[in-house]
Amino acid sequence: MLRVMRLPHCILVSALLAVPALTRSQPAKAAFEVASIRPSERTVGPDYNNQIRWTPESFTARNATLRRLIADAWQLQLDQVIGPPWLDHNEYDIEARLGEGATEERKRLMLQSLLLDRFNLKQHRETRAMRVYELTVARDGPKIKPLAIKPAAEGEAHSGAGYHFHGDMRQFADLLAVQFSIPALDDPGTPVRAGGPASPVLDRTGLDGVYDFSVDVRPELGTDMFTLWQRASQDQLGLSLESRKEPVTVMVVDKAAEIPTAN
Repeated sequence: MLRVMRLPHCILVSALLAVPALTRSQPAKAAFEVASIRPSERTVGPDYNNQIRWTPESFTARNATLRRLIADAWQLQLDQVIGPPWLDHNEYDIEARLGEGATEERKRLMLQSLLLDRFNLKQHRETRAMRVYELTVARDGPKIKPLAIKPAAEGEAHSGAGYHFHGDMRQFADLLAVQFSIPALDDPGTPVRAGGPASPVLDRTGLDGVYDFSVDVRPELGTDMFTLWQRASQDQLGLSLESRKEPVTVMVVDKAAEIPTAN
């Protein structure tokens, strides 16, 4: 009789122990507390669009293209996002409020969720052989150091002459990708602008933190921007740039709505 009574007791105990596992809440989905997204009333084009700003409390985008938003959300460069031409032409305005104490990783997850939900974004990753530029630390080490104090407020003056940069190394790689698309100067009287074929610049420096520095890069007749930045980065920043062909991860947009769902 005693042995017969044990079986139900064991089953009952096992069932009770299983209840927390079945009822345990899943981790909360990373999402903005409030988010408004709508097509921009007026498109401004590549010279003025993609005005994106993060603060500890909010995310704001003005005339942002979906290609730029995807690239920022998944930490890719623009040429690593493959999709229809309208990804570069349609522009959107976003106002979103973050939760208290959101980390950088959680901010990216929030933006990913927003794009997936509001644009009905469907995508997949592929690996493709591409011409790339690799950004690494030079043999003698970096000549720049991350900011140890709160950076200067927007609009404050910065020391140093030349091209000013503020951000992390991934953002610096993004900047270089745009700079390398500027053709060589052939006529001193004709200004040149970005717009040529772009290739990814891969940040492999291993340097963390936010940097604030200036680089003196001056156009030279017949010299491409890669050569100019390669020399300046080595001499002034202690960073190395090399060109090679290798497999690169790209994100292919299979489907996305041009008009986001209502707020």
